Amino acid sequence: MLAYRGAERAAAEWDASIRHLNATMAGYEFVAVPYDLGGLRQAVAAGDVDFIITNPGHYVELEAAFHVARIATLETVGGPPPAAAIASAVVVLADSPLKDFSDLKGRRVAAVAAEAFGGFRLAWREMVAHDINPFQDLQELSFTGFPIERVTRAVADGSADAGIVRACLLEQMVAEGQARPGQFRVLGGRLSADLECEISTALYPDWPFARLPAIPAALAKRVGMALLAMPASSGQAWTVPVDYQEVHELFRALKIGPYDYLGRRSLAELARAYWPWLLAVVLVAAWWVAHVVRVEHLVRLRTDELRAAGERARRQREELEHGARLALLGEMVSSLAHEINQPLAAIHNYAGGCERRLAAGIDAEGVREGVRLIAGQAERAAGIVKRIRAFVRKRTPEQRPMPINDSVIETLNLFAAIAASRGVVVEPRLGESLPAVQADRIQIEQVILNLLQNAADAMAAVAVQRKLGIMTEMVGGMVQVAVSDTGIGLSEEARQHLFEPFFTTKPEGLGLGLSLSRSIIEAHGGRLWAEAAPGGGACFKFSLPALSEVLS
Repeated sequence: MLAYRGAERAAAEWDASIRHLNATMAGYEFVAVPYDLGGLRQAVAAGDVDFIITNPGHYVELEAAFHVARIATLETVGGPPPAAAIASAVVVLADSPLKDFSDLKGRRVAAVAAEAFGGFRLAWREMVAHDINPFQDLQELSFTGFPIERVTRAVADGSADAGIVRACLLEQMVAEGQARPGQFRVLGGRLSADLECEISTALYPDWPFARLPAIPAALAKRVGMALLAMPASSGQAWTVPVDYQEVHELFRALKIGPYDYLGRRSLAELARAYWPWLLAVVLVAAWWVAHVVRVEHLVRLRTDELRAAGERARRQREELEHGARLALLGEMVSSLAHEINQPLAAIHNYAGGCERRLAAGIDAEGVREGVRLIAGQAERAAGIVKRIRAFVRKRTPEQRPMPINDSVIETLNLFAAIAASRGVVVEPRLGESLPAVQADRIQIEQVILNLLQNAADAMAAVAVQRKLGIMTEMVGGMVQVAVSDTGIGLSEEARQHLFEPFFTTKPEGLGLGLSLSRSIIEAHGGRLWAEAAPGGGACFKFSLPALSEVLS
């Protein structure tokens, strides 16, 4: 684990989790090994550790470099939600003239390390938002290293005008007697109700518990389940892995970590940086000058066009993110209209029959039977409306034990009208006595419906044999769902970019369905992938961790 306040504090901080794992994971011994940022990266690269606990920023870098995978996210009992639990505080002396981030320009600032998440990078993004480049616009930017208390000491002894620390550290130091009450204040501070301390930046997800690629999936699953079962009485708990997209956006904005390639200068920027050399070349060879000027002019024009096109694409992506779910809703509305028409037609026919019997003054028993059938069809129509409303209404996701086959059947009912209108034959093969999965039913049905819709679209150009297969089974301790089609299959290019946001093979597709589906499945501790179907076409599969119980 990352020891941002020193090895002893790290061992004490994570002792409850280590003891819980040792108590619940028979046959295994878990040993806590503290590292600084560089040491932890070297340990992961060398395979010296099996699991890691580190800050979100460090995890994103290790995920990109070494394919570590999160299996749980820290959840502080009685504390902030795991998706918004980390922030930075920029501390200054109580009598400092500095008021907000804009006052930091030309000042001396201390931080833990350039790679520190709460100890530097969160405040770095805030400085960029205030038009401050910390590496150029400060009088001095110094890195003290761990433990993080060195930053506050630099501010206290006057060697720095401001220091960047993890939020709530200042309050902890006052409580521990390491700082006097009123000695420091938080720059541009605002009180966070969730953290119960002052913060200077936005909030980000809490620390993840991650496994190295060499760890078997079955062992990782056992560890994840053990962490999720950790009692809250320890003061520390773990939850399912949250979405770390906000961390990716931070790194993308700063052009660091997996996105450092965004900070590399283009040819036009290099030309502007070395224009004196270009001018010397112009003076030596006039004919070369004309050529260089022409090329530079074209490059500049093209760069401006690309920048404008990129800005337009960015705005369009923001507008399309919300439209991804509405596109799926459109198909469900068509399904609703088709399905509800059947009970309404039946009600009309039964009502007509009752009316004729009443007019004839005979067959009271037949009228009673007709009324009973009308009530049954009305209940069926109401059930259809209820099912659709439950699927599309805005709600808070809630994971519960559930049979996967129930979700498949419910989704096939929604999909029936679409399949019929497109001449698609659905061939379900549902496994028997499958264990339950811990999942949000509506989210899983959304993933299944998206895969069914994609399969139907893939077979639009096929004249015959439009067969769509959906199968559930147990594979390697996981409950697996597979959706296959007899379409044209996937190209190699499509396979490589299939789950990237905004990538689509449909002329009018948004490119968000599969990306969103993978995020949902991964948030449930599962995996979503694609492969070629045995008889041609494509097969999309996802797997979810199986529970021990079987629900009927």
